[in-house]
Amino acid sequence: MKSITKIALALLSGLLIAFSWPTYGFTPLIFIAFVPLLFLQDRIGDKNNNEKGSVFWLSFLTFLVWNSITTWWVWNSTAAGAVAMLLLNSVFMATIFWLYHFTRKHIFFNKNGFFLLIFFFLAFEYLHYNWQLNWPWLSLGNVFSSTHSWIQWYEFTGVAGGTIWVLLSNILVYKVIIGLKTKDKRQTILLMISLLALLFIPLIISKIMYNTYDTRKDSDVAESNEVEVVVVQPNIDPYNEEFSLTPAEILWRNFSLADTCITDKTRFVISPESSIHENIWLDKFDKYYSIKKIREFSGKHNNIAYIIGASTFGMVPEGDEDDFAARKFYDADEYYYAYNTALMISDSADIQYHQKSRLTPGVEMMPSWWFLRPIRNYAIDLGGIVGTLKRENEPTVLSFDDYNIATLICYESVFGDYVTQFAREGANLFFVITNDGWWGDTEGHRQHLELSKLRAIENRRSIARSANTGISAIINERGDIVEQTSYWEPDAICSNITVNDELTFYSKHGDYLYRVATFLAIITLCFSIVLCIMNKKWYN
Repeated sequence: MKSITKIALALLSGLLIAFSWPTYGFTPLIFIAFVPLLFLQDRIGDKNNNEKGSVFWLSFLTFLVWNSITTWWVWNSTAAGAVAMLLLNSVFMATIFWLYHFTRKHIFFNKNGFFLLIFFFLAFEYLHYNWQLNWPWLSLGNVFSSTHSWIQWYEFTGVAGGTIWVLLSNILVYKVIIGLKTKDKRQTILLMISLLALLFIPLIISKIMYNTYDTRKDSDVAESNEVEVVVVQPNIDPYNEEFSLTPAEILWRNFSLADTCITDKTRFVISPESSIHENIWLDKFDKYYSIKKIREFSGKHNNIAYIIGASTFGMVPEGDEDDFAARKFYDADEYYYAYNTALMISDSADIQYHQKSRLTPGVEMMPSWWFLRPIRNYAIDLGGIVGTLKRENEPTVLSFDDYNIATLICYESVFGDYVTQFAREGANLFFVITNDGWWGDTEGHRQHLELSKLRAIENRRSIARSANTGISAIINERGDIVEQTSYWEPDAICSNITVNDELTFYSKHGDYLYRVATFLAIITLCFSIVLCIMNKKWYN
């Protein structure tokens, strides 16, 4: 096989994955997208032919194409960050694919062992959810966010179930193709039956679940299971307006939009991330203009609870000055923390808050590895607090009347296992506050919206989503977008959403599939290294 053919196959895989991706893609392409790459690995790894080539670099090309086409929009907020993200993520993915190649070659002599790809890719995705360079945006199971009626069983498996479905389907498609070439009719027929079952049984199950799920848990007392919320989309340009308008002007824009929707039954108003433009110290809430005005607004409207994003600060406890997120005052020998915070404010109750826990690498945090400590305060400036923020160790559920609220701040809504922790802590309503305006009118803000649909299905929770420039939306427990705004238009939505206390299997157990796969990947890799050392003389 010529080098140009190998490159073409690697490019084809990348294009097929990219063109299956939300929100513009044709989802069924994902079930064949890895086939050219599987063929390349199979051909190069076979010791009985003379094929030469680098599995790492060919797979890197595949993943670079996929990453570039689907997440190029990061460039709009940071060119340097986009290049680093595209290159690093492609390298990580190529490394995982090479490890699959390595283990398959040394354990199964490249004859069997396709299933190892599932172990390694799941392990990679699990790592990407849980380390400091996290970027789980392209977890394979996310590909079904635009076709959410296909994956209602995510309430049992989470996104990992979708990744398994994708990779196993591609493996069976490839094996069917090989079977047709070898003319082994019996085996090929069995493989084709298995493939059809794998493709259609999950679809049928999901469609049944979708059509039979009752989003109003008890229709006889439906009103008692619903709460009225108002979602505000102030549409403040993050580049040209956000930090030139006064705190009063920004609040007025939020209040005036909310006023068009509020009724006597409204219990919550939700405004986006970073909507308060005062630097608020956590022990001095009531001294700030914005807090006073929101309390007045709450009192004027039957003591509603107002959820809104802010930048907050707190002193570092004595003895914790070496904390990676600690910042020193310029004019004093003291240290403080900076937070990205969701506040819940009402006229008659103490202020409650949740500090963002899943921070965006390069924007809100730098990795705390020792060799990067000197640059911890040089995170990319997107118009706010620059440098590494302090993260919350445990998710905080906010309580108001009989409602328990998970307030997910922007990037947090991408982390399925993390979100289940709120459900286990009793959250019966999910709110998302975000500012996606940094990316412009690209797939970035649309993909982010789609990912909230997966969180709704996994936990069977309604979601009210407030995005500064859009798209704001109401999402029910099936993942349907019930109501939404247009992008880049000031607007507000008033809607009833369902209150649900029940825990799904996934809510209870989180990323159990990822954990099992990671364990198996580590065991497999260790075993293959031992075999490689032992058998180095006769098989290379």
